Amino acid sequence: MKYKTIFFKKDNGLATITLHRPDTFNALNRQVFSELQAVLADIERDDAIKVVILTGGDKCFAAGVDIREIDEIATFTEARRFLKEANRVFDSMEESEKPIIAAISGLALGGGCELALACDLRIAADNATFGQPEIKIGMIAGGGGTQRLPRIIGITKAKELLYTGDFIDASEAYRIGLLNKVVPAASLVDEARAMAMKIAQQPHLALQATKLAINAGLNMDKRSAMAYEARCFEILFSTEDQKEGVRAYMEKRTPVFKNR
Repeated sequence: MKYKTIFFKKDNGLATITLHRPDTFNALNRQVFSELQAVLADIERDDAIKVVILTGGDKCFAAGVDIREIDEIATFTEARRFLKEANRVFDSMEESEKPIIAAISGLALGGGCELALACDLRIAADNATFGQPEIKIGMIAGGGGTQRLPRIIGITKAKELLYTGDFIDASEAYRIGLLNKVVPAASLVDEARAMAMKIAQQPHLALQATKLAINAGLNMDKRSAMAYEARCFEILFSTEDQKEGVRAYMEKRTPVFKNR
């Protein structure tokens, strides 16, 4: 499939999605959401892909939802339809069996910040800026900002950012737990690939089960979440990779996993 608003490539078990609307600072519109949904579906079906990197390139991750399309929304029904398209993408990212790493340079604001929140891990260049400024134009964050942000950084700081619409830099984003790592802009891609490759080397079924257990457990009461984790733990004992991992540990050698 040919894409107009994103670049897509895959190599060595990694898939890289690059947003490409440079004239709008990678503003997210219906076409971007449609193409992201399509490429995510392709990635999910491709067993050769183990980890995904999502980036906006060197200058900007995503400055938010395209304000021109927001301005065209005139009714409750149109707003719901637009938001449904956006949230379908964010939910697909969160529910994907494959870890997704956001590599963030420049602006990650509004919907752009929510796009990063839907990823599993976030690495940012030292020039990155984050914020949910929707309140300043009479809106709220509707792509998961009021839900994923408090779960990631805690309710107190999330409320401050959502109530004020203030921006924060990469160092502050790292301090409050929004980011896994801050790196020089020139090394952002290399750092993201290094982390992705490290994760891709893990046994695939165990990695898949870990993501499922974390994400599903967050939406359960503790007792149910612990039971779900236990089932995931038990199921992995039927896999060859689990047996190989234990044998390798006992024999003090590097495991050779088959299901990667």
